Amino acid sequence: MTVVRKSIGERLAQLEAQRKTLQIRLGKQERAVDTRRKVLIGALVLHRLEHDRDVQIGGGLAAWLRSELPKFLTRDGDRDLFDDLLKRRANEPSLGNVGNVGSGSAA
Repeated sequence: MTVVRKSIGERLAQLEAQRKTLQIRLGKQERAVDTRRKVLIGALVLHRLEHDRDVQIGGGLAAWLRSELPKFLTRDGDRDLFDDLLKRRANEPSLGNVGNVGSGSAA
């Protein structure tokens, strides 16, 4: 039985191909973790906006997002996804009067 040995060049090429495959797999894994983190943070923020009656958290967060999101979102399609959040509701405080709710001052 004859064993054909690969040349050093062939072995290096094979190892390089394996390295590239593993790098691609690692990149996919890192992107999946990053996406999962973003989904969970987004879920927390949306939960707080919908369920938190505390003006400092729910109202302040909504006002902060209305202030920051327009600067962050660059695509019209992305802005459309947050239309409901970007439009201030009559009963929500603005950044200027967060914390003043219930203090007797007319805001």
